[in-house]
Amino acid sequence: MTSVIPDSNASDIVASDYVVIGLATCFIREDGEVHPVKILEPIPSAALEALVRGIPTSYEAAWALTVEAVLANGEPRHPEAISETAQFCDEFASRAIAAARTYKARPMAQALIPAGTVRQDFNVSLERKRVLNSERLVKIEDNVKQHAYTHQTL
Repeated sequence: MTSVIPDSNASDIVASDYVVIGLATCFIREDGEVHPVKILEPIPSAALEALVRGIPTSYEAAWALTVEAVLANGEPRHPEAISETAQFCDEFASRAIAAARTYKARPMAQALIPAGTVRQDFNVSLERKRVLNSERLVKIEDNVKQHAYTHQTL
């Protein structure tokens, strides 16, 4: 078994291992407005099973590929079947390795999208936007006030 990733943490992943890559519509907030952006990201087996059952998602399509089709020497590469206009998600390589492991642990999930094919019948909904660069600001007013006797033994 030869590793396709020059990383000691991925020695169990080989070039022919199955992985699913999804094309999602996400959003980036700039100057108070949100702008759509196409993102390629690995989909783990549990998430794929949920998508196939019809939950609303931002994924337009998912391709079943091999690890070597999406990674070259540990770096992301655009597979031939996927448009090169889409951007890779953050930490694509490590997420692809993690996703490939989920399909090794749960090989029955590979039947949802046969290797080398694409699936596009997801319940696509952009009602809840996935904003990639959002920040959560926690304020003092957000704290829940507790009764004075909450932590005392009476």
